[in-house]
Amino acid sequence: MFGIINYPTFLLAGILLNLTPGSDTMYILGRSIAQGKKAGVLSALGISTGSLVHCLFAALGLSILLAQSAVAFEVVKYAGAGYLIFLGVKSLMAKAEDSLTPDAVRGPANYAKIYSSGILTNVLNPKVALFFLAFLPQFIDPRYAQNALPFLLLGLTFFVTGGIWCLLLALFAARLSERLRAQPQIKVWLDRVTGGGFVLLGIKLALSEK
Repeated sequence: MFGIINYPTFLLAGILLNLTPGSDTMYILGRSIAQGKKAGVLSALGISTGSLVHCLFAALGLSILLAQSAVAFEVVKYAGAGYLIFLGVKSLMAKAEDSLTPDAVRGPANYAKIYSSGILTNVLNPKVALFFLAFLPQFIDPRYAQNALPFLLLGLTFFVTGGIWCLLLALFAARLSERLRAQPQIKVWLDRVTGGGFVLLGIKLALSEK
C-alpha cells in the first residue's frame, strides 16, 4: 500500500533502533537532567522533528549528495560537531551564580531555542541522513522509488515511534533529577556534566567517518 512493503517489519525495526542508545539519547538525557521536564520534552520533540527533516531529504534525494560527496559530508559533519561543542562550552562557561539563581528570578528558559537546538543537533548529523538513505528504501517498492509519499509515510511512522520513546526518556530523566536540581550546588555540577557531555558528543561526531 502506498508503495510500502513489509511495513510490520519496518515498524518493529524502527522501534528497536529507537531503543538503541545514541547521540540523540544522550542529548535528550542531558537537557532533561540539567534543565528539567519541559526542556527535555522540547528536546525530544526537536530530535523527532529532525528525523522528519531527514526523511524529507531522503525523499527529495538530498541525502544522496551526502553519500556521494565527501566535501558535503565533511561540511555538515563539522557544522554539527561545532554546534554541539558550542552548546557544551556555553554550559561549561556559564557563571556559577547564574546556575545558583532561582528559576523564578532568572526568568523562563528559552524553550523555542531548546526545541530548535534539538532539530539542529539531529539535522546536522550526516550519519543520520545516510542511515535514512540506506534504511528506508528497503521497505519501499522499487516502482515507487521516485515517489516521495512512501518516504514521508515511513518517516512519519518513525517520528511517532521515536517521539514516544524520546518523550518517555525525557520524562524519566527529568523526574529522576528533579530533587537533585532543587539543590543549587548539585545543579551547578549537573550543568557542568551536561556541558562536558555535549563537548564529547561533538568531538565524537567530528572524528566519525562515513
